[in-house]
Amino acid sequence: MNVLLINPELSLSFWSLRKSCKLTGRKTLGPPLGLITVAALLPREWQLRLVDLNTRRLTEADWNWADIVMISAMFLQKNGLLALVREGKQKGKITVVGGPYPTSMPGEMLEAGCDFIVRGEAENTIPLLLETLNEERKGIVIENDARPDISNSPVPRFDLLRLNDYGTLSIQTSRGCPFDCEFCDVISLFGRKPRYKNPDQVILELETLYRLGVRRQVFICDDNFIGSKRHARGILHRMLPWMENHNKPFGFTIQASVDLGQDMEMIDLMTEANFGEVIVGIESPDKDVLERTRKYQNLRNPLAESLNNICKNGLSVIGSFIIGFDGEKRGAGERICSLVDETNIPIVMVNTLQAPPNTQLWHRLKKEGRLLEDRGTGEATFTMPNFVPTRPEPEIIDEYTKAWDYLYEPCRFLERTYHYYLTMRPTRLAMAMAKGEKVPPSRLKPGKRPLRCRLREIPAFVHFLLRRGICPPYMCQFWRQLIGIWRKNPSRMHKYLANCIMGEDLIDIRDEILKRAAYTQENLETETLPKEHA
Repeated sequence: MNVLLINPELSLSFWSLRKSCKLTGRKTLGPPLGLITVAALLPREWQLRLVDLNTRRLTEADWNWADIVMISAMFLQKNGLLALVREGKQKGKITVVGGPYPTSMPGEMLEAGCDFIVRGEAENTIPLLLETLNEERKGIVIENDARPDISNSPVPRFDLLRLNDYGTLSIQTSRGCPFDCEFCDVISLFGRKPRYKNPDQVILELETLYRLGVRRQVFICDDNFIGSKRHARGILHRMLPWMENHNKPFGFTIQASVDLGQDMEMIDLMTEANFGEVIVGIESPDKDVLERTRKYQNLRNPLAESLNNICKNGLSVIGSFIIGFDGEKRGAGERICSLVDETNIPIVMVNTLQAPPNTQLWHRLKKEGRLLEDRGTGEATFTMPNFVPTRPEPEIIDEYTKAWDYLYEPCRFLERTYHYYLTMRPTRLAMAMAKGEKVPPSRLKPGKRPLRCRLREIPAFVHFLLRRGICPPYMCQFWRQLIGIWRKNPSRMHKYLANCIMGEDLIDIRDEILKRAAYTQENLETETLPKEHA
């Protein structure tokens, strides 16, 4: 059996970072971890081919080779997914879809003509799919409501990837989140009771990447890495000797709740294990909004204090905010910008609120007659809310647009990034050397990468310096800050430059948002709303 696994293209968003990846010789940010996990669950005798449309084109030869086409998609990939299903059916292929979007919206998949819709997690649904494939029936929804024990999950098929296409590689150590945020679809997809891989599994996945030659950033894509601090510590304590014995080949990015900023011991373990970035759902600076949405974990301690603690102790925060919550008062965008200015977080995502299907928010809005289901659930980076908000929609879009405009004005972004890395403590190695401690030779050359990878980055770095250091009107600011970091906190120079390069994409997103904003505002007043909310 020949199985073609397809990852649809991602639209322009934080998760694509096309320009940043291109500057570093990569094609896209991260791989389709769900698809390569599915691949590991398929019969070993089957022939598998993976095509990631973010890294290469799908050819006629790929279609002709395939007996079965399997596609996995998030909400961001909705349009690409539907187009692939239709094309597959036109070519007479058996089509199977899964992932967050088909799980939440199986009806749309049936309308598109899909043969098999797999809802839920692969570990306990792929066996059901394999039993059903031999049946003559089509248009079947396969689901299993039970939450699988992921301590039995196999090592993903990393060997199917073109590894050099990706800026980061991905692993997962847990699924689910113990919190109860109304707007989040994690608990509807994976439950409130987190499930875990054991530390040996995690090490085996890292060992697999290492043997395949990976020497770069790894994204641990748990919904909340510290959802169980006991589990997180177990993983970290197991990783520490492995990382040391392998010359620290990876840096790590995680997602975690903001209460990490009150646990210095945990941050210390993370930085010792070469963790560098943490994505934090800050959502809103307004306490009443956080309470109304049940984001209680963000209320336990002052937000700015927790965020500053994370930075000062050696981790970079990537902050995520949302505009458009019920009961939100006018000026939310300005308050978000004020918090970002106070903490100097360089990389910030601002989104309009969406109500993903089957979330508590979605059910409440549907009951209240406020869902605009014809809008669907799109990419929050650009999309208007898919419901009738409690304040004027043009006001929300205006604040959202102005927030992006303010935060990613190039001079302001560079200044924020500069101050952020000036206040971050030096790296562990720099602190040890400053104290005159004896440093093992292996620590002086952590994470040695293949020569071709290092050479690939040189023209990218030169290109970036030319773009930001010679052409723009703020070139004096750029050079002043670059020299400032080199003199005052040199061990953070790499992180500073990496964030500046990421800013290239975010400034482009800002420009795209400004272009779309005018069109959006023009059409808001003419769009028909339900009579009771008009």
